[in-house]
Amino acid sequence: MEAAIEEARTSQAQGGIPIGSVLVHSGEIIGRGRNRRVQRGSVILHGEMDALENTGRRPAAVYRECVLYTTLSPCAMCSGAVVLYGIPKVVIGENRNFTGEEEWLRSRGVEVEIQRDATCVGMLSRFIREQPMLWNEDIGK
Repeated sequence: MEAAIEEARTSQAQGGIPIGSVLVHSGEIIGRGRNRRVQRGSVILHGEMDALENTGRRPAAVYRECVLYTTLSPCAMCSGAVVLYGIPKVVIGENRNFTGEEEWLRSRGVEVEIQRDATCVGMLSRFIREQPMLWNEDIGK
């Protein structure tokens, strides 16, 4: 989770939304990502999507052995990518500021672990207070 938090901090330092993610295979980070919607003018580069993009092409068997760590509960788009690629486990830093598709992931056989990490909660809480319009844009409000 610490690597995902590092990605979130980098995003915020770049003027973006502080959400980060890493994809881990056999104990090794194979993809890192952060929310880059602002930085790249993208509609899809959430932290999880960026981590998958930065992982590059891998055999399907690799994804089926991965764990996705993300600082915030994944939205419908990111959850869909988890299911599409058969990622069996998602570790979530926090879901207080936003609860994504956790139940849907579970219903599709994905193991979901929620850490309720104080750093993740605090970082996003501050961002939402300071940048409510940007936050609402990111979650589609």
